[in-house]
Amino acid sequence: MIVLKLGGSVITDKDRPETLDGEALERAAAAVASTVETDATDLVIVHGGGSFGHHNASEHGVSTTAGTHDATAALEIHGAMKTLNQFVLTRLLERDVQAIPVHPFSAGYRDEEGRLELPTGQVETLLAEGFVPVLHGDMIAHAGSGATVVSGDELVAELARDLEADRIGLCSTVPGVLNDDEAVIERISAYEDVESVLGASDSTDVTGGMAAKVQALLALEAEASIFGLEELDAFLGSDEPGTTID
Repeated sequence: MIVLKLGGSVITDKDRPETLDGEALERAAAAVASTVETDATDLVIVHGGGSFGHHNASEHGVSTTAGTHDATAALEIHGAMKTLNQFVLTRLLERDVQAIPVHPFSAGYRDEEGRLELPTGQVETLLAEGFVPVLHGDMIAHAGSGATVVSGDELVAELARDLEADRIGLCSTVPGVLNDDEAVIERISAYEDVESVLGASDSTDVTGGMAAKVQALLALEAEASIFGLEELDAFLGSDEPGTTID
């Protein structure tokens, strides 16, 4: 069981609103197709928002903690993410990957404390029926706050726990977690090992950069890897590229 995240900054041009990085997405889709074709591994894909979700969320002042009660705002953000999701699905389907969307806005919610609840029964059923579920950063119902953003990193953590993932992969724009000399840190087993590089461990914002990613991954049972797009084939081929977090 693999949970794979394709970072939004990998598959879009984050400097240009709602702009796809078609070449990068083609490369990622080809790597996934090669794995699905030759391996019986169950695979769940999550992709980030990139220039689609982040641009629209910023326009409306919505984040993982700041919500909206404006249906038009929520639908514009959700609609942008559905558009990006359709691009991802199309590239996968063109390569005979049996990709099916699962939209978090219709699947989960946050309670008043902001805790995410994401039932995964439909994902498990789709996997059992031979599909590749594809989730994405999205809007989500939030008790007391209307609707807020749910990030791809949050979804990865929930899916990995509930589905008892064996491996987790975060495909990023960097080759791994970097030290002060811009070299890849090969393995992280405790946050204290990298606190001097990434900062204090009191961050709770899951969209708050590499520090939040590392903290979230250390809390999971499964081994995780953070790597660049050029190493996606290697990760899906059971190698441990980039930084391994255990």
